Amino acid sequence: MSDMISADLVDLDLSAETKEAAARALAERMVARGRVTDLEGFLADVAAREAQMPTGLDGGIGIPHCRSEHVTEPTLAFGRSAAGIDFGAADGPADLVFLIAAPAGADDAHLTILSALARQLMNAEFTAALRSVGDAADAAALIRGEDPAPADEPRAGAEPVGGSTGDTTSETAAGGPGEKPGEEESGGEGSGGGESGGEGSGESGRPFRIVAVTSCPTGIAHTYMAAESLENAGREAGVEVVVETQGSAGFTRLDPAVIAAADGVILAHDVAVREKDRFAGKPTVDTGVKAAVNRPGELIGEVRSKAARGEVTAADGAGAGGAAGADGATPVGRGGESGEGYGTRLRTWLMSGVSYMVPFVAAGGLLIALGFAIGGYEINKAPSVMDHFMWTQADSWAALLYQIGGVSFAFLVPVLAGYIAYGMADRPGLVPGFVGGSIALTIDAGFLGGLAAGLISGAVVLAIQRVRIPAALRGIMPVVVIPLISSAVVGFLMFVVIGKPIASAQEAMTDWLNGLSGANAVLLGALLGLMMCFDLGGPVNKVAYTFATAGIAVSDPSDSAMKIMAAVMAAGMVPPLAMALATTVRARLFNAAERENGKAAWVLGASFISEGAIPFAAADPLRVIPSSMVGGAITGALSMAFGATLRAPHGGVFVVPLIGNPLLYLVAVAAGVCVTTALVIVLKGLRRPVPGATAQGPGGGTDPSAPSGAKQPVAA
Repeated sequence: MSDMISADLVDLDLSAETKEAAARALAERMVARGRVTDLEGFLADVAAREAQMPTGLDGGIGIPHCRSEHVTEPTLAFGRSAAGIDFGAADGPADLVFLIAAPAGADDAHLTILSALARQLMNAEFTAALRSVGDAADAAALIRGEDPAPADEPRAGAEPVGGSTGDTTSETAAGGPGEKPGEEESGGEGSGGGESGGEGSGESGRPFRIVAVTSCPTGIAHTYMAAESLENAGREAGVEVVVETQGSAGFTRLDPAVIAAADGVILAHDVAVREKDRFAGKPTVDTGVKAAVNRPGELIGEVRSKAARGEVTAADGAGAGGAAGADGATPVGRGGESGEGYGTRLRTWLMSGVSYMVPFVAAGGLLIALGFAIGGYEINKAPSVMDHFMWTQADSWAALLYQIGGVSFAFLVPVLAGYIAYGMADRPGLVPGFVGGSIALTIDAGFLGGLAAGLISGAVVLAIQRVRIPAALRGIMPVVVIPLISSAVVGFLMFVVIGKPIASAQEAMTDWLNGLSGANAVLLGALLGLMMCFDLGGPVNKVAYTFATAGIAVSDPSDSAMKIMAAVMAAGMVPPLAMALATTVRARLFNAAERENGKAAWVLGASFISEGAIPFAAADPLRVIPSSMVGGAITGALSMAFGATLRAPHGGVFVVPLIGNPLLYLVAVAAGVCVTTALVIVLKGLRRPVPGATAQGPGGGTDPSAPSGAKQPVAA
């Protein structure tokens, strides 16, 4: 740890006003020490991590961090700001800023030391000492766990960072040192305190027991801070808390006996919990990792309340070896943290359904398109291959591909509805969701019916789960009671109450699309192009893509629907192709990492993978995203104006033979790419060249001897 931070990596008078400027100031100290080889590349990695989730914590702490190939060894830099810097924490700016840099292949020992620092940040005495220290060397010593005070004046509250933290699980007893768990009063004070024998205790004579899992995308800071926060809150509440940290250094599985003895579970994570099925059948709170850092007492109180009401997860009823449980997968969209707005949760639930539906769209659409390419557009009138199939006839193979694709398409609405319900209510939502989605197809309610069925199914299941039931009946709830009641309720609503109005709305929307022509069609293409390039694979992008695929997800899509699909795919190809072109024609405007990403962006863009532009957008959003939106709008409008059509929902340039008016379609794509490239080059050219980008050594790398030039914020 002595090499991880030193006095020259400490700035007690950090003057930066933004989090980007703060990261740059501290990163420059790392560069000076030779810990970071490419300043801009490293800052781009920090910005990309920050884009996943803000790194501000309650209590005035900011912990920007990342793993990066530009880091030579694990390093900490510390800054103290008098004015405070906004890192996205709910309680305001941060005055203590830790920049944590780990190599892409950091070993377990180094990551354990970094995790120990994360735990120390939950220690109020430790942070108070950092706020009062007056010398950079003393601050570095405090962080290392060395006491700068004389030997006869020990400092309280400072554990050596990287001390005995090798295990990735830790246990907090119910009381202080020397107390036996069994001596703790049940239902003591603290969050969720409650009646004796209810919320406050598990079984008679022992405190309430909780097992928890914490994990974050990087697995360095929030993972371990959340664990420490839960342990501290459990200690205060008289609750036994055992935490499994699924961090970068791997994880040690909790003892099955500990899980079996637990009265409740807290899953605080922003990535999938590994082997989640271990915790099935217990009262569970499923939330984001920052919730465990900022309000652990509330989570403990919530799980105790669920235990008192008899609420348990239903995964135990899905059967051993169920698909979701086998790999520890979680719903794509959880219900959301407490405090999240309904709009945010609704978007998450809808994206859950869309994300599971898209593979069916891609497989079915490509198979249908190949069938048309081989057998012509009359192939949809071919008899079933069960009745007529000739091995040597191309038309038979075309009919086979077309009919397989049609079967795949038949799953779209049920899968959409089923996994919207899954995102809301986990596995119990699947049965009513699929039933409701199938009914939507039966009554010709289409995708609108699927959306409604999914939301209704999730709501019905959640309502059923809130009802208190005798313990003797809990075993049959997930396999009998919930599927039976929820399917009956959803079926009644879809067939009798809302089915006809939704079917009418779906028909009206289809008629509107079929009637689009001229300027209206061009404007729609421009709007869809803007949406495709707004967040590069995010929710807005997915809304536009789902709108397009919904139109072609029928056996005989209209000409307007195929034009919309063509415009959407063309616009989605623009951002990565434009970034690739820009890095080729004006390499000096980009750092080495961006130039390397530009090479990959050629293939990603050509394959209709908009996410290929994300590294560029994360590093410089104010220039890249608006430029991409302008180019995408132009491409979408031109594609509609040229009358290009597309039956396949994916494929990029590899399905050009299946596109109507392919040459004009490629012209539309090229026009948008050129416009976006020009705008990016002009906007980036208005600032001074990126440090290290203008001077290249052999092989295109950055020449270390070249002057660094001007320093710009990572996202100006």
